[in-house]
Amino acid sequence: MGAIWSEENKYRQWLNVELAAAEALADLGIIPAEDAKLLRAHASFDVARIDEIEKVTRHDVIAFTTAVADSMAAAGQPAASRWFHYGLTSNDVVDTAQAMQLTQAAELIIEGVKKMRETLKRRALEFQHTVQVGRTHGVHAEPVTFGLKLAVWYEETGRDLKRITAAADDLRIGKISGAVGTFAHIGPEVEEKICEKLGLTPAPVATQVIQRDRHAHFIATLATLAAGCEKIALEIRHLQRTEVREAEEFFARGQKGSSAMPHKRNPVTSEQICGLARVVRANAQAAWENIALWHERDISHSSVERVILPDSTILTDYLLDKTNNLVDKMFVYPERMKRNLESTRGLVFSGQLLLDLASAGMLREHAYAVVQKYAMEAWENEGDFRAAIENDPVIGALVSKEKLAETFSLERQLRHVDAIFARVFKD
Repeated sequence: MGAIWSEENKYRQWLNVELAAAEALADLGIIPAEDAKLLRAHASFDVARIDEIEKVTRHDVIAFTTAVADSMAAAGQPAASRWFHYGLTSNDVVDTAQAMQLTQAAELIIEGVKKMRETLKRRALEFQHTVQVGRTHGVHAEPVTFGLKLAVWYEETGRDLKRITAAADDLRIGKISGAVGTFAHIGPEVEEKICEKLGLTPAPVATQVIQRDRHAHFIATLATLAAGCEKIALEIRHLQRTEVREAEEFFARGQKGSSAMPHKRNPVTSEQICGLARVVRANAQAAWENIALWHERDISHSSVERVILPDSTILTDYLLDKTNNLVDKMFVYPERMKRNLESTRGLVFSGQLLLDLASAGMLREHAYAVVQKYAMEAWENEGDFRAAIENDPVIGALVSKEKLAETFSLERQLRHVDAIFARVFKD
């Protein structure tokens, strides 16, 4: 990913745009075809030379075109260089080339999402029936399976894949319409030919620049994707807490968790993911600020994009790789999950008991009061909720022992897990 945003690749894409422009102009008979061929054969650049020229010109595109003209002169073809950058403004080249860089970056990110989905699917199926307590507000709620948790993440990354693909398509746009978007020097037919050669779609209308709502949408999509990585990492951090210890990120032999406490196994990868996701989200704010520019264009967006486009794509690619590795290698402790589930001695079945009492004839408000009374006693005194229910004569008169066994049945609670998996993994 870093190579996509290197100066070498940036200027390579600029050159690709310029050469496509020369060839399109030649195809339409506007410039000599032989000179377009000479440009294709000999036009080149040297990054160090561009940097040297820019120190004087203080304009990167002029430094680039001058360096390319130097390369044509060195090749013995100086005359052909007069058609280089012919009829174009700087942002015809910069914005169109940047669309190509963003397309390259999006391809890597899409590949990363697909890879993570494969890992999530494999591990979800691995733990499809691994019973775990579900938590709402961080408090024990009702039974789930660890596989269901992973299935939720898998399904979300499917939406991520659709979003990033659509956002990338929305940026696969070229613009060769001149200084204010009016095609004052070359016509729309030239733009269409150039974009076709580059695998881009012409912007239907533009100013001096491609409109930045496209870029903002792309960065916002990366921010959503990064937030999904954080969601996974945050859950694993919670599950790794000493009091919970149901799952844990990989801890290598020889790894150290603390300089002071040899026992520590800290969720450092998960914490890193959570921290870096904040940076991508912050960059989305900057991208939104870039939408509004003065009149047909100002330069305020340019300096921002030199930071947020490389940083956001590089960070998102990194976060996907780190999160995929986190899920792939995490330790899972089913026995601890079972122990935590059973630690409240049946409290997690209070909702089912409420329904069963109502079904047996008890008014719902009365049933709620009865169940809550026993639940609060068990909660406050660490008592046995199920035993207290089974020993209540009023409940016993309404619900048989066999029916109460069903009330406290994990199989009953989780009987639809396979159906959920069939919906999620139907592909």
